[in-house]
Amino acid sequence: MKHLFIVNPTAGGSDHTAAIEARVRAAFAGRDEPWEVYRTTAPMDAVGRIRQETALGGELRVYACGGDGTFNECVNACARLPQVSLAPLPTGTGNDFCRMFGDEADTFRDLDALLRGRVVPIDLIDCNGRMSANICSVGIDARIGTDVHKYSRIPLIGGATGYITSLIVNVFKGIATDMHITAPGFTGDGKYTLVCACNGRYYGGGFNPSRDARPDDSELDIFIVEKVNVVKVAQLIGKYASGRSDEIGRYIHHVKGRELTIELEREDVINIDGEAMNASHIQMRLLPHALNLLIPDTLHFFDSADRKLVTNCL
Repeated sequence: MKHLFIVNPTAGGSDHTAAIEARVRAAFAGRDEPWEVYRTTAPMDAVGRIRQETALGGELRVYACGGDGTFNECVNACARLPQVSLAPLPTGTGNDFCRMFGDEADTFRDLDALLRGRVVPIDLIDCNGRMSANICSVGIDARIGTDVHKYSRIPLIGGATGYITSLIVNVFKGIATDMHITAPGFTGDGKYTLVCACNGRYYGGGFNPSRDARPDDSELDIFIVEKVNVVKVAQLIGKYASGRSDEIGRYIHHVKGRELTIELEREDVINIDGEAMNASHIQMRLLPHALNLLIPDTLHFFDSADRKLVTNCL
């Protein structure tokens, strides 16, 4: 079994390659397993490197050393490969996928715990051919989420503050978009503020639309927000961001299922785990157990009496 550490040198605002290599070297002292630290040089470079390695055959464990963007790149390379498992090893500014694990989120920073870890299969979202392990959204939320990085670079602005700044700017650019939406138990044609499909729970630096979405339950939590004005956005955003959508039922539809289709009059941005894609026809489809997630041996999120942990995806 080989261990491949994918390092994004721009994650977190500085190059952590040397520090990560020192950690890895120390962790593997006395271990008779091959390892490599690979420093990416361009967007989606991680996909090519992982695929080169998987072409050689054999079991592979990949560690995404960066933020949500790095993890998403690795997800797209590792999806549907039964001999490959993937773990986030956070070094970036955005780690929304790991936030889902609550007080246990920081266990993913413990390399020794990951090396002792086990593998659990999780679901993915296929959004127009790009894989997502966490959340996809369309509408004002997608524009806000994909703009947040440029505001987070401004001194004293970061995390949720960067998200709020992006929200304010995009609200004044225009809130609602013409959409034709088909989801389980829902069909709509008109102006909508946003559509959000949750495999995980957090995005945008800490917004939490779903309190109970799980990446291993074979269904998506889908939120469809009706057209609202600026005043109503200000009144509702706090409840939406804290998982209290049930308190704003007049304006939001919450459904569960495996497929979602959105038709737009013109191309708009899609938020895919914080990464941007543009399209006018958007198809989201859940892929059950499509990724082997490597978790620390100290993580208990997936433990339950009736859930059997397995060591490869279907």
